Amino acid sequence: MTASDPAPSIAILLATCNGARHLHAQLDSLAAQHLRPRLIVVSDDGSTDTSREIVAAFAAAHPELDLRLIDGPQRGSAQNFLHLLRQVPDSIDMVAFADQDDVWMPDRLQRGARALRDTAPDQPAIACGRSLVCDAKLEGRRLSALPQRQPGFRHALVQNIAGGNTMLLNRAATHLLRDASLEARKVIAHDWWAYQIVAGAGGAVLFDTEPLLLYRQHGENQIGANHGLGAQSRRFVQLVRRRYQYWNSINIVALRASAHRFTPENRALLADFAAMRGAGLGRRLRLMRRLGLYRQGLPGRISLWLAAVLGRL
Repeated sequence: MTASDPAPSIAILLATCNGARHLHAQLDSLAAQHLRPRLIVVSDDGSTDTSREIVAAFAAAHPELDLRLIDGPQRGSAQNFLHLLRQVPDSIDMVAFADQDDVWMPDRLQRGARALRDTAPDQPAIACGRSLVCDAKLEGRRLSALPQRQPGFRHALVQNIAGGNTMLLNRAATHLLRDASLEARKVIAHDWWAYQIVAGAGGAVLFDTEPLLLYRQHGENQIGANHGLGAQSRRFVQLVRRRYQYWNSINIVALRASAHRFTPENRALLADFAAMRGAGLGRRLRLMRRLGLYRQGLPGRISLWLAAVLGRL
């Protein structure tokens, strides 16, 4: 950044809950960012381990960082992140979500800020990207998939492309999501919801092809990476057992509550998607084709059409 292009003020929103095992490494990676955050807000959701003590010790060791530790709502990870959104001061330019068990690349914030630099101030925008998926010891690293099609609301309705741990929001997106968070009684995942709301409002979703962080996989991940045959098999089982259908039902309720924030085209698309789910087979398949909904990759496209055929949307 230069004098004519000053560094944006960035807030990091970190949700914790019994994350002591991996929290040290994540906090150290936040402090090592080339583009220093203006504010770090940690919302602890009732940890019974030493997570709060680790955060307090980190704050004492880094007095140059404005770190605030608050109590979470204890209603699950998604609501903890929505709670964090409502703590962001109006003066903040950009907001990054942070999970408690990842390790960020030193240029994670810098790359996101550079991507958002040319977006119009009044246009909601999300910068996100790939990650290096690894095991609990940060070994066995593999690059997450590169999307084959551009993000958009027709995709966001049926699949998430934007990992919350890679997201950076501009000010317009932060204010949009903060206001919409007051309307969403329940969401499945904060990142999928954020992608849907921003895309529905006609915002930009920018995807970085380079990895932004080490995405640690372990037995306690809330969602986990969608990578490999094992992940695809689990998602197929979720489809057959109507888990995917349940997720879509919850998403639709949350989106309807904020649909007045969407473009007219996307409000109509949401209404048609909701109606399609309850239609008979023939009409359901015709609507699927007309609406142009899509998932990434061949397995994703097959699973979407299978869900439509089986009435599992």
